[in-house]
Amino acid sequence: MSVKEPTSKFIKVRCSKCKNEQIIFGKTSNEAKCLVCDKKIAEPTGGKTRVRARVLEVLE
Repeated sequence: MSVKEPTSKFIKVRCSKCKNEQIIFGKTSNEAKCLVCDKKIAEPTGGKTRVRARVLEVLE
């Protein structure tokens, strides 16, 4: 029996405006904003998220 890997991941990003680091979902269905300065850091595309911030790490 094989274990099925999850197809989506969480992504640790850094806001380009205020340098806040936060974790977002890799396939978000809603716009993601920075929790500190409210800048848009990710937007949905119908599949993978379009990230508008620096990706620091992909979390398993």
